[in-house]
Amino acid sequence: MKALIIEDELPAQVQLERLINSNFPAIEVVERIDSVKGAIRWLNENQPDLIFMDVELSDGQCFEIFKHTTVQVPVIITTAYSNYAIQAFKVNSIDYLLKPIDNEEFKTAVNKAIKSQQHQLPDFSALEQILKQRVSTKEYKQRFTVKLGDRILIIPMSDIAYFQAEEKVTFIVTHENKRYITDYTLDALEEQLNPKLFFRLSRGCIAHIESIKSVSKYFNSRLKITLSPPSSEEILVSRIRIPQFMSWLDGE
Repeated sequence: MKALIIEDELPAQVQLERLINSNFPAIEVVERIDSVKGAIRWLNENQPDLIFMDVELSDGQCFEIFKHTTVQVPVIITTAYSNYAIQAFKVNSIDYLLKPIDNEEFKTAVNKAIKSQQHQLPDFSALEQILKQRVSTKEYKQRFTVKLGDRILIIPMSDIAYFQAEEKVTFIVTHENKRYITDYTLDALEEQLNPKLFFRLSRGCIAHIESIKSVSKYFNSRLKITLSPPSSEEILVSRIRIPQFMSWLDGE
Protein backbone atom coordinates (compact mmCIF):
# COMPACT_ATOMS: atom_id res chain seq x y z
CA MET A 1 0.00 0.00 0.00
CA LYS A 2 1.37 3.41 -1.00
CA ALA A 3 0.75 6.54 1.07
CA LEU A 4 1.19 10.21 0.22
CA ILE A 5 1.80 12.85 2.91
CA ILE A 6 0.68 16.42 2.11
CA GLU A 7 1.87 18.55 5.02
CA ASP A 8 3.83 21.82 5.10
CA GLU A 9 5.52 21.39 8.48
CA LEU A 10 8.59 19.14 8.55
CA PRO A 11 8.09 17.93 12.17
CA ALA A 12 4.52 16.87 11.30
CA GLN A 13 5.77 15.04 8.21
CA VAL A 14 8.33 13.20 10.31
CA GLN A 15 5.75 12.28 12.96
CA LEU A 16 3.33 10.89 10.39
CA GLU A 17 6.01 8.79 8.74
CA ARG A 18 7.14 7.50 12.13
CA LEU A 19 3.56 6.51 13.03
CA ILE A 20 3.16 4.77 9.70
CA ASN A 21 6.45 2.87 9.98
CA SER A 22 5.85 1.76 13.57
CA ASN A 23 2.21 0.73 13.15
CA PHE A 24 1.91 -0.23 9.49
CA PRO A 25 5.30 -1.34 8.13
CA ALA A 26 3.62 -2.64 4.95
CA ILE A 27 2.60 0.91 4.01
CA GLU A 28 5.21 2.74 1.96
CA VAL A 29 5.39 6.54 2.07
CA VAL A 30 6.07 7.34 -1.57
CA GLU A 31 6.25 11.13 -1.29
CA ARG A 32 6.06 14.07 1.12
CA ILE A 33 4.67 17.31 -0.33
CA ASP A 34 4.24 20.69 1.38
CA SER A 35 2.11 22.72 -1.04
CA VAL A 36 -1.13 22.76 -3.02
CA LYS A 37 0.69 23.24 -6.32
CA GLY A 38 3.13 20.44 -5.59
CA ALA A 39 0.31 18.07 -4.67
CA ILE A 40 -1.60 18.88 -7.86
CA ARG A 41 1.46 18.22 -10.02
CA TRP A 42 2.20 14.93 -8.26
CA LEU A 43 -1.39 13.64 -8.24
CA ASN A 44 -1.85 14.41 -11.93
CA GLU A 45 0.89 11.90 -12.65
CA ASN A 46 0.58 9.46 -9.72
CA GLN A 47 -2.13 7.85 -7.61
CA PRO A 48 -1.44 6.57 -4.07
CA ASP A 49 -3.67 4.21 -2.07
CA LEU A 50 -4.02 6.59 0.89
CA ILE A 51 -3.47 10.31 1.52
CA PHE A 52 -2.62 12.06 4.79
CA MET A 53 -3.26 15.76 4.42
CA ASP A 54 -3.16 18.91 6.55
CA VAL A 55 -5.83 21.58 5.99
CA GLU A 56 -3.55 24.62 5.85
CA LEU A 57 -0.64 24.21 3.43
CA SER A 58 2.19 26.57 2.53
CA ASP A 59 0.33 28.12 -0.42
CA GLY A 60 -3.34 27.63 0.41
CA GLN A 61 -5.98 25.27 1.79
CA CYS A 62 -6.10 21.60 0.96
CA PHE A 63 -9.42 21.46 -0.87
CA GLU A 64 -7.93 23.60 -3.65
CA ILE A 65 -6.14 20.40 -4.67
CA PHE A 66 -9.39 18.65 -5.54
CA LYS A 67 -10.48 21.46 -7.84
CA HIS A 68 -7.57 20.66 -10.15
CA THR A 69 -7.10 16.90 -9.92
CA THR A 70 -9.17 13.76 -9.35
CA VAL A 71 -8.59 11.64 -6.27
CA GLN A 72 -10.54 8.46 -5.53
CA VAL A 73 -8.68 7.10 -2.52
CA PRO A 74 -9.27 7.48 1.24
CA VAL A 75 -8.12 10.80 2.71
CA ILE A 76 -7.15 11.30 6.36
CA ILE A 77 -7.14 14.93 7.44
CA THR A 78 -4.57 15.96 10.07
CA THR A 79 -5.06 19.38 11.63
CA ALA A 80 -4.58 21.36 14.83
CA TYR A 81 -7.98 23.06 14.58
CA SER A 82 -9.79 21.43 17.48
CA ASN A 83 -12.91 23.55 17.14
CA TYR A 84 -13.95 22.02 13.84
CA ALA A 85 -16.98 19.72 13.85
CA ILE A 86 -15.35 16.31 13.57
CA GLN A 87 -18.35 14.65 11.92
CA ALA A 88 -18.06 17.01 8.96
CA PHE A 89 -14.78 15.36 8.05
CA LYS A 90 -16.12 11.81 8.17
CA VAL A 91 -17.84 11.87 4.81
CA ASN A 92 -17.01 10.14 1.53
CA SER A 93 -13.71 8.49 2.41
CA ILE A 94 -12.55 11.32 4.63
CA ASP A 95 -11.40 10.75 8.20
CA TYR A 96 -9.98 13.19 10.73
CA LEU A 97 -7.06 13.24 13.16
CA LEU A 98 -6.41 16.06 15.60
CA LYS A 99 -2.81 17.16 16.22
CA PRO A 100 -0.91 16.08 18.23
CA ILE A 101 -1.94 12.74 16.78
CA ASP A 102 -2.86 9.99 19.21
CA ASN A 103 -1.37 6.62 18.27
CA GLU A 104 -4.58 4.61 18.86
CA GLU A 105 -6.71 7.08 16.91
CA PHE A 106 -4.14 6.94 14.13
CA LYS A 107 -4.36 3.15 13.93
CA THR A 108 -8.16 3.26 13.90
CA ALA A 109 -8.24 5.74 11.03
CA VAL A 110 -5.71 3.86 8.93
CA ASN A 111 -7.38 0.50 9.53
CA LYS A 112 -10.66 2.04 8.40
CA ALA A 113 -8.98 3.25 5.21
CA ILE A 114 -7.37 -0.13 4.56
CA LYS A 115 -10.69 -1.96 4.95
CA SER A 116 -12.55 0.48 2.75
CA GLN A 117 -13.83 -1.43 -0.27
CA GLN A 118 -15.42 1.48 -2.10
CA HIS A 119 -13.20 4.37 -3.04
CA GLN A 120 -15.32 7.45 -3.56
CA LEU A 121 -14.37 10.94 -4.62
CA PRO A 122 -13.67 12.88 -1.39
CA ASP A 123 -16.31 15.54 -0.78
CA PHE A 124 -14.78 18.60 0.85
CA SER A 125 -17.90 20.77 0.70
CA ALA A 126 -18.74 20.38 4.40
CA LEU A 127 -15.14 21.01 5.44
CA GLU A 128 -14.86 24.07 3.23
CA GLN A 129 -18.04 25.56 4.67
CA ILE A 130 -16.74 25.05 8.22
CA LEU A 131 -13.49 26.78 7.35
CA LYS A 132 -15.30 29.72 5.77
CA GLN A 133 -17.59 30.02 8.78
CA ARG A 134 -14.62 29.88 11.16
CA VAL A 135 -12.86 32.71 9.33
CA SER A 136 -15.99 34.87 9.20
CA THR A 137 -17.00 34.40 12.84
CA LYS A 138 -13.69 34.15 14.67
CA GLU A 139 -12.86 37.01 17.00
CA TYR A 140 -9.24 38.07 16.62
CA LYS A 141 -7.05 39.73 19.20
CA GLN A 142 -7.68 43.48 19.50
CA ARG A 143 -4.87 44.58 21.84
CA PHE A 144 -1.79 43.44 23.73
CA THR A 145 -0.57 44.24 27.23
CA VAL A 146 3.15 44.50 27.99
CA LYS A 147 4.99 45.09 31.24
CA LEU A 148 7.26 48.13 31.57
CA GLY A 149 8.77 47.93 35.03
CA ASP A 150 5.86 48.40 37.42
CA ARG A 151 3.54 49.61 34.67
CA ILE A 152 1.31 47.70 32.30
CA LEU A 153 1.03 49.23 28.84
CA ILE A 154 -1.91 48.55 26.51
CA ILE A 155 -1.01 48.43 22.80
CA PRO A 156 -3.95 48.58 20.37
CA MET A 157 -3.67 46.35 17.32
CA SER A 158 -3.83 49.45 15.10
CA ASP A 159 -0.47 50.60 16.55
CA ILE A 160 1.38 47.41 15.61
CA ALA A 161 3.51 47.29 12.46
CA TYR A 162 4.89 43.78 12.87
CA PHE A 163 6.02 41.05 15.25
CA GLN A 164 9.61 39.84 15.09
CA ALA A 165 11.39 36.92 16.74
CA GLU A 166 15.05 37.35 17.61
CA GLU A 167 17.03 34.71 19.52
CA LYS A 168 13.89 33.11 21.01
CA VAL A 169 12.44 36.49 22.07
CA THR A 170 9.35 37.91 20.34
CA PHE A 171 9.07 41.67 19.91
CA ILE A 172 6.07 43.86 19.14
CA VAL A 173 7.21 46.65 16.82
CA THR A 174 4.88 49.65 16.53
CA HIS A 175 4.46 52.06 13.63
CA GLU A 176 6.39 54.58 15.75
CA ASN A 177 9.29 52.09 15.89
CA LYS A 178 8.88 51.26 19.57
CA ARG A 179 9.76 47.70 20.56
CA TYR A 180 8.16 45.69 23.34
CA ILE A 181 8.75 42.11 24.44
CA THR A 182 5.75 39.77 24.40
CA ASP A 183 5.42 36.27 25.85
CA TYR A 184 3.66 35.02 22.72
CA THR A 185 5.53 32.97 20.12
CA LEU A 186 4.98 33.73 16.45
CA ASP A 187 3.21 30.37 16.05
CA ALA A 188 0.75 31.32 18.80
CA LEU A 189 0.27 34.79 17.35
CA GLU A 190 -0.64 33.43 13.92
CA GLU A 191 -3.80 31.89 15.37
CA GLN A 192 -4.85 35.14 17.06
CA LEU A 193 -4.23 37.70 14.33
CA ASN A 194 -6.66 38.65 11.58
CA PRO A 195 -5.24 36.99 8.41
CA LYS A 196 -6.61 39.78 6.26
CA LEU A 197 -4.34 42.25 8.06
CA PHE A 198 -1.32 40.15 9.13
CA PHE A 199 0.85 37.72 7.18
CA ARG A 200 3.67 35.39 8.25
CA LEU A 201 6.40 36.66 5.94
CA SER A 202 9.07 34.33 7.30
CA ARG A 203 9.82 32.14 10.29
CA GLY A 204 10.84 35.26 12.20
CA CYS A 205 8.32 37.89 11.16
CA ILE A 206 4.55 38.51 10.99
CA ALA A 207 3.71 41.87 9.43
CA HIS A 208 0.68 44.15 9.16
CA ILE A 209 -0.32 45.02 5.60
CA GLU A 210 0.33 48.72 6.27
CA SER A 211 3.93 48.01 7.28
CA ILE A 212 4.86 46.67 3.81
CA LYS A 213 6.87 49.53 2.30
CA SER A 214 8.17 47.74 -0.81
CA VAL A 215 8.57 44.30 -2.39
CA SER A 216 11.43 43.38 -4.70
CA LYS A 217 12.76 40.26 -6.39
CA TYR A 218 15.61 38.50 -4.66
CA PHE A 219 18.09 35.68 -5.27
CA ASN A 220 16.74 32.14 -5.74
CA SER A 221 13.20 33.25 -6.74
CA ARG A 222 12.44 34.80 -3.35
CA LEU A 223 11.00 38.20 -2.51
CA LYS A 224 12.69 40.78 -0.33
CA ILE A 225 10.36 42.80 1.87
CA THR A 226 11.16 46.30 3.12
CA LEU A 227 9.16 47.16 6.20
CA SER A 228 8.24 50.46 7.78
CA PRO A 229 9.70 51.02 10.31
CA PRO A 230 12.81 49.17 9.08
CA SER A 231 13.36 45.65 10.39
CA SER A 232 16.54 44.77 12.27
CA GLU A 233 16.87 41.66 10.08
CA GLU A 234 16.48 40.94 6.37
CA ILE A 235 12.95 39.73 5.57
CA LEU A 236 12.59 37.25 2.71
CA VAL A 237 9.46 35.45 1.48
CA SER A 238 10.29 31.94 0.29
CA ARG A 239 9.49 30.93 -3.28
CA ILE A 240 6.83 28.47 -2.17
CA ARG A 241 4.91 31.10 -0.16
CA ILE A 242 4.94 33.79 -2.86
CA PRO A 243 1.52 32.89 -4.39
CA GLN A 244 -0.14 33.05 -0.98
CA PHE A 245 1.66 36.30 -0.16
CA MET A 246 0.62 37.92 -3.44
CA SER A 247 -3.01 36.89 -2.90
CA TRP A 248 -2.84 38.46 0.56
CA LEU A 249 -1.44 41.69 -0.90
CA ASP A 250 -4.29 41.75 -3.43
CA GLY A 251 -6.83 41.34 -0.61
CA GLU A 252 -8.04 37.91 -1.75
